Amino acid sequence: MKRAETEKVLVIACGMIAREVLAVRGQLGLDHLELTCLPAEYHYYPDRIAPALDTAIERAKKDGYRHIFVGYADCGTGGGLDRICEKHGVERIAGPHCFAFYQGLAQFADREEADMTSFYMTDFLCRQFDAFFLKPLGLDRHPELIGDFFGNYEKLVYLAQVDDPALEKVARDAARLLGLSYERRFTGYGELADALRNAARAA
Repeated sequence: MKRAETEKVLVIACGMIAREVLAVRGQLGLDHLELTCLPAEYHYYPDRIAPALDTAIERAKKDGYRHIFVGYADCGTGGGLDRICEKHGVERIAGPHCFAFYQGLAQFADREEADMTSFYMTDFLCRQFDAFFLKPLGLDRHPELIGDFFGNYEKLVYLAQVDDPALEKVARDAARLLGLSYERRFTGYGELADALRNAARAA
């Protein structure tokens, strides 16, 4: 039976995981999931996420969506995102950030202390390394600042969602540039897949 329009589920997600949400939707055949994203650069401005999400949910409700899922973890909002979710009666992805739910929350908790001085990268951050790190921080013009920004890190951990040699090369080159040791962990989509599958069942 074809789903009615009101049974669609709108995922309001961080732009950093847009590609991954679409990939999971395709893999699981969740055709009734629709996606809209807040700007990926809010990664740097977590205080903007909750107000923008509040506005996005209000707009979605006015557009007729009855089922809405938030494609964010807490992501540095200090509980602000949870307050918006509670206000609107919607759910979000469990966990503190995407680095946790990609690895799995239990695995992240087990490694959290050991990873205290690790700098995480994902497929998105590999694709956008220049735009998200080098240029905004001025490291392309002033590499001498690398120590100021990354001096407290010891290792770059690449959390890989897909097997892509080109992305791994970016991660390895980034570790070399930043003067960090390197580790690759293949996570796939981690608990994002379960979160979206559960969200889809709500419709």
